[in-house]
Amino acid sequence: MLFNLTIPRSTGESLNLVIHFGEALFILGANGTGKSSLMQHLYNPHHANARWISAHRQTWFSSNAMDLSPYQKRQLESSIQGGDTSLEARWKDNYAQQRASIAIYDLIDAENVRARSIADAVDGNDIELAKTLSKKDAPIKIINELLRLSNIPIEIFVRESDQVVARKHGGVPYSIAELSDGERNALLIAADVLTVKQGTLILVDEPERHLHRSIISPLLTLLFSKRDDCAFIVSTHDVMLPLDNPSARTLLIRSCTYNGSSVSAWDTDLVSPGTEIDDDLKRDILGGRRKLLFIEGTEKSLDKPLYSLVFPSISVVAKSSCRDVEHAVSSIRDSDDLHWLHAFGIIDNDRRTESDINRLKGKGIYALSVFSVESIYYHPNVQALIAQRHAAVTGDNPSISLDNAKNAAIEAVKPHVQRLSERAAEKALREEVFRHLPGREEITAGLPVNISIDVGGAVKVERERLQNALDMGNLEEIISQYPIRETPALDKIAKELGFQNREQYEGAVRKLLMDDDEALTFVRSLFGTLEADISAV
Repeated sequence: MLFNLTIPRSTGESLNLVIHFGEALFILGANGTGKSSLMQHLYNPHHANARWISAHRQTWFSSNAMDLSPYQKRQLESSIQGGDTSLEARWKDNYAQQRASIAIYDLIDAENVRARSIADAVDGNDIELAKTLSKKDAPIKIINELLRLSNIPIEIFVRESDQVVARKHGGVPYSIAELSDGERNALLIAADVLTVKQGTLILVDEPERHLHRSIISPLLTLLFSKRDDCAFIVSTHDVMLPLDNPSARTLLIRSCTYNGSSVSAWDTDLVSPGTEIDDDLKRDILGGRRKLLFIEGTEKSLDKPLYSLVFPSISVVAKSSCRDVEHAVSSIRDSDDLHWLHAFGIIDNDRRTESDINRLKGKGIYALSVFSVESIYYHPNVQALIAQRHAAVTGDNPSISLDNAKNAAIEAVKPHVQRLSERAAEKALREEVFRHLPGREEITAGLPVNISIDVGGAVKVERERLQNALDMGNLEEIISQYPIRETPALDKIAKELGFQNREQYEGAVRKLLMDDDEALTFVRSLFGTLEADISAV
């Protein structure tokens, strides 16, 4: 059995999906992208065979007993089904208390129906049927299993007068009305799912709104397995929920189009479960835009906040190393399933050869024109703009501050000439080794490979070059060509320009890029054609 789903897209065409029993579809998007409107859009054509568990549902019980008659319950269900198709149901629940009462009714009724069926089989002396019926667990027993596996230490059971009660660790029973918010919501979701009829389309709207992901993730996964006779659609903000269910498809919602007060179309893409990428990369995709820029570093490094300002139209994702950046970009560009994504990468220059830079650019990975990200923050042009802005507040002479910063930086670098020269030569030496490694033909032919590299000579060339830059006072070359973050030079520059430390100076640079188009244009120029290439797709 299956449900046909049709989603109007903002581009004009429709996305047609089929969801079978036993399958789950996650709808992932930020606030304001139209997730709840889409959930209602998917619910309405199937409302006679659907159950919508709303994000704004009531989170308390008015009673823990069966306080509805069968007739009242049927009437309420009919009213709720009709009410959920109205436009205001997206943001308002006129049946909040009644939904909770129906959940309690269904739990108790399922328990009673099971008990009566077993008793009737025993009374009819059909012991085999009684044994068969007893093997089918009642919803409350399943709920207790789910609660335990979802790290909720309570047990639910029915006692006299058809009251549903709870207890912890075998303690004194108490009313389920006294459960915590998370416990009540877990119970309500489980009760709704476990008591629906076979063949129901179950829509769960933002379950993380009331439950921590350490609870909702295992709970949903277990409910999917218990109700493989139903189909599930789950809307969420939580990127990790789809990853916890790798067999599910994920519909990414980025925005929506309004026609009056209602949503008429959605900007959406579908990520299939068979997409051949690792979970870390899938998390980046689910949490990002259609354009992704992978960079070296971590979430807390200098790279990400700077690049996010320089390229605001693209999602910036930090990866640990250049290898990780190359893997991420290549994985996306090589995947036919991700044709709607556009991936780019930025890596440090690290004195790469021109051929290596061109090779990487052909794969969508751009090497900085300077040594590393610090070379951008402390570029003399950026320093000059910062000094001018700072002088407007302090009244200092920016030219004097810049001269002092340059002299202090040069003096700070001088004791480290040998080490910086070795570090700068390191990349070139490694590339030279790799160029002499035997290829397939040489290995097949068994030809000898002799590698002789003048390490000392390479370091000497770098040392002479750096020393010449120091003698000439060429701070731009020193900053753009050498890893001066490994010296005290950057701290000296920050303090001479009037800042307490590097962190304060670097924050001022980011603020400059927010306010000053001249500064932003200059920094973008350090990335070659990257901005134009991003805009072109």
